[in-house]
Amino acid sequence: MDAIISEQYDFSAQVIKNVDLREAALSTKRFEDCSFIGCNFSDAEFLKCKFYDCDFTDCNLSSAKLSASAFRDVKFKTCKLLGVNWTRASWSRLQLPSPIEFDGCLLDSSIFAGLYLSEIRMEGCRALNVDFTGATCDHASFVQTDFQGSLFENTNLASADFTDATNYSIDVFNNIVKNATFTLPEAIRLLDALEINLIN
Repeated sequence: MDAIISEQYDFSAQVIKNVDLREAALSTKRFEDCSFIGCNFSDAEFLKCKFYDCDFTDCNLSSAKLSASAFRDVKFKTCKLLGVNWTRASWSRLQLPSPIEFDGCLLDSSIFAGLYLSEIRMEGCRALNVDFTGATCDHASFVQTDFQGSLFENTNLASADFTDATNYSIDVFNNIVKNATFTLPEAIRLLDALEINLIN
């Protein structure tokens, strides 16, 4: 299957399992309605590839380069996506809901700065030191996700759901948080920007 992916360009409704293409260079490939299971794409480069209605389960895409590659209705479940710069992918000029979602993934050191990610789903994830600067994440679901060290600045988080999310640092003066949902006691973190003293 590894050789087939390297040589073939169009894939439709295929289940692709346990391929190891770490550090591979994949160019102008189109995957539609495909399922990737247990695959290793760490340090691989996807150049002008298209992923439409695809699912990734238990895959490793850490440090993958998404050079001008397009994602539409793509789901990642229990995947490892450390250090991925999502700003290098190809994003629709139309302001449509987020084309990607994450369930139980490792997203440390990823970059989403400036992206339109309305309604993004990032649930039960570990998202340490992730950059959301200037991103639009209104109506997002960040339930049970750990945001230790992540950067929210000029980020639109209106109506976002942070239920049982942890370790976030969100300046309510420099981000839009209207109608967002937070859970106590973690929500006390929102008071950090007020520079007040809390007495227990």
